[in-house]
Amino acid sequence: MKTLRFIFLAGLMSLGLNVSAQVLDPGAESPLDGVYSKSIDTPHKRPVPYVQLREADIMWLTRIWRVVDMREKVNLPFYFPLKPTQGRKNFMTVIMEAIEQERITAYSPYDSSTAQFDDGFKIAMTAVEAKKTMTYITQIAVENEYGEEEFKDTANEIGLDEVTRFKIKEEVFFDKQRSLMETRILGIAPMIPDKIADDGSVREAFWIYFPEARFVFAEAEVYNVHNDVDRMTYEDLFWKRKFSSRIVKKSNVFDRAISAYKGPLDALLEAEKIEEEIFNREHDIWSF
Repeated sequence: MKTLRFIFLAGLMSLGLNVSAQVLDPGAESPLDGVYSKSIDTPHKRPVPYVQLREADIMWLTRIWRVVDMREKVNLPFYFPLKPTQGRKNFMTVIMEAIEQERITAYSPYDSSTAQFDDGFKIAMTAVEAKKTMTYITQIAVENEYGEEEFKDTANEIGLDEVTRFKIKEEVFFDKQRSLMETRILGIAPMIPDKIADDGSVREAFWIYFPEARFVFAEAEVYNVHNDVDRMTYEDLFWKRKFSSRIVKKSNVFDRAISAYKGPLDALLEAEKIEEEIFNREHDIWSF
């Protein structure tokens, strides 16, 4: 009986010590923003390496271009938070900061030598040039020293919160060595509003090479709608395909986008048709 009483008292004492450990001594340490101390592993995470591919093993391949609208419900983790909070930053902030730190290289979407748009990661841009794509020039009327009106060019910056869409270039292929249908993203291009046209249209600001950017995305946390403890990164969102998108182009003999030969409504139906074709392609490979 005395032994049981001793164990009971010892348990109470240990419980009291644990409770007291949760009470901060004023001035001893800073307040903890949460119920536990988060690990620092996320800034040191690395993406899962890609499997090396051989041309002889690629049985079928097609190239796809998609547009992701960050305003859609499932894509909101890309758009928010508008200001950094709790260690999280929105997708555009992560990209622009990485470009300024020269951890990601931006590539021009336009080749001036051929006067054509090019998403082949051929013309590298400096951080200053990439940031300049987020500005546009307008003219304002000012009075000169003689009281005469003259026009002056003024640079205006496009806010990151105004960027609501980005384009993805990817390839879908079947690897017969692993008997696997796989999708790999090649590049991402933020779509910025065309302020000069002022008609609601958007254009590509620049392209980033996704395999290079994966190391940055693996270190950037995003909000997990299911569990705050199970922290995710932008790399996880892309790796697990946790985003909604719409196909805007598929590799074709004319090298044209769907919008070039289909109206707005028909373009949506054509995008769904392409999605179904890709799904059926994988299903047909496994048909007996």
